[in-house]
Amino acid sequence: MRKLIAVILCTLLALTALSGCATTGGSAEPASSAGDTIYVLGPTPDHGWTAQAGVYAESTVAQINEAGEWNAVYISASTGEEQVDQVNTILANGDAVGVVFFALEDSARAGQEALIAADIPFISFDRIIEGPDQYSILNASGDNWQCGAGIAYWLVENGMVPGSTMVTLIGDNGTVCSRRQEGFEQFLLGELEYSDEHTGETYGIETPWTQEEIDALCADYQNVCNWSADAAYEYLEQKLPEIVTAAKENDGNLYIYSMDDEMTFGMLGLIESNALDAQTKTDLEDLNVYISAIGGMAELYAVMDGTGAQSPTAEQYFEDMMSVYFSPKMMQNVIGYMLDYLEGNWEYEIGEGKYEPVWIVDANNVSEYEGFTGHSN
Repeated sequence: MRKLIAVILCTLLALTALSGCATTGGSAEPASSAGDTIYVLGPTPDHGWTAQAGVYAESTVAQINEAGEWNAVYISASTGEEQVDQVNTILANGDAVGVVFFALEDSARAGQEALIAADIPFISFDRIIEGPDQYSILNASGDNWQCGAGIAYWLVENGMVPGSTMVTLIGDNGTVCSRRQEGFEQFLLGELEYSDEHTGETYGIETPWTQEEIDALCADYQNVCNWSADAAYEYLEQKLPEIVTAAKENDGNLYIYSMDDEMTFGMLGLIESNALDAQTKTDLEDLNVYISAIGGMAELYAVMDGTGAQSPTAEQYFEDMMSVYFSPKMMQNVIGYMLDYLEGNWEYEIGEGKYEPVWIVDANNVSEYEGFTGHSN
């Protein structure tokens, strides 16, 4: 089936002048369709950021159906391959007027390619798969470059300099984290400023770093944790004694660049476990530890505002902590963009990106924001 999809796709792309979906030189126009159904593909609600995005999607789909103008269906999945199968089912149904596609993995590419071949408009959300993104009517996500820039700014403000000891906890190898890393490095290079939606201010770096200094900062301690607190726990359980020793012998500062709230919880869980030897915990407490996160889980906000069960641990072992606001509520907005498209209220070009603003949340402003329930202990 995938080979057949690929053949069809190549044929259609060779005839781009005849394909409304492959137009790149003008605003998208709603595709003519006998269907009336908006399909929303997303995660199976269980826990974490993606699950909460699914909860918001289900709620928005219910509102659309209640309004009665369009039929809307939310289809959840656990893997990208499962989403490909779901697209094949959608095509067989023959009633799709548009698809909001939250790809769970890059393996969902074949599903997006099938929509392109069938000339069904789709919006790519959060994980932007390169290639099909050229033909999406919109690529929507939080501003991942600004997530990285914000963390770089915050770490520098807290004393990070070339030669510092830093740990990088990566979600996965998709565009979300690659863009966060790009933003992080671009800030340090002086190529990108951090714009804070909360303060209304824009911040740059006074003395830009060299690429060699950035490479050295990121070289020793980084791990792909698959957005998992448990995976972060396991990596840090193995490496933290070495990391703590390195920071202790360096300047007494340890910087943790965590690309998601869940992985920050992995660090907290490890400290509270019996897995670390007494000397490592003593040395860790003596360090100045600055730990970041991205998301906005209510459980992490409770740690920061002092009301959470793990607040004493954070206060004892961390000099400071933060989480870049990156709310799963944005999935509601993305479904709204599809309604705008279908109703002719559209100003975007094929393949264009729309990136929602993000900002630093810490103990100083956490009381002003409502987190989402996401972490499972």
